[in-house]
Amino acid sequence: MSLDQAAVAVRAAAERVFGERVDQAAGYVELLELHGVERGLIGPREVERLWERHVLNSAVIGEQMPEGARVVDVGSGAGLPGVPLAIARPDLDIVLLEPMARRVDWLAEVAEKLELPITVVRGRAEERPVREQLGGADIVTARAVAPLARLADWCLPLVRSDGFLVALKGASAAEEIERDGAAIRKAGGADPLIVECGAAVLEVPSTVVKIRRLPTASKPRARSRKR
Repeated sequence: MSLDQAAVAVRAAAERVFGERVDQAAGYVELLELHGVERGLIGPREVERLWERHVLNSAVIGEQMPEGARVVDVGSGAGLPGVPLAIARPDLDIVLLEPMARRVDWLAEVAEKLELPITVVRGRAEERPVREQLGGADIVTARAVAPLARLADWCLPLVRSDGFLVALKGASAAEEIERDGAAIRKAGGADPLIVECGAAVLEVPSTVVKIRRLPTASKPRARSRKR
């Protein structure tokens, strides 16, 4: 659905979130409409609600990201949330991490067609070469990838000390936190916070779980024995 065909509230929200880059966001939606279903990126039912359910929903989590942050989008898939974030927040340094070759190709095409300064990397967050290449990020984000326990285990090692995992979740956020709290702490995360994003512009705000990576305690040096 083009922005002109969208509901008035959706058009207004898109203009507020993307500002002068709203046409770039519309170009991304058009690419998803044209190729998303046939390339297995979105389901057929999602085409009519791309703006509010996927694109705006992703872009507003930029509220939780500081100026100039280095961001890794794990399991980027169709480019969510990384591509809308890159359009809404061009100050961010964004890497899209995706294991499937055909989706990596799609993401590279999107970046080229929309002229987005993003990096696309093929791999999985739990792989050592990926951790060596992408570790130390200010923010790691993920959307519809895995439950919090697995996300924390995969993603927190990519986050610098006192950086954050910002996971897009829905109504299950509180339940997941209660269930996976011990696993999150074991992975090096502080107590999770539930945060709503986009309340000022979206009818249904995005719900994220924000987890700070605790500093790793350095081991004390062994004292040398005097001879």
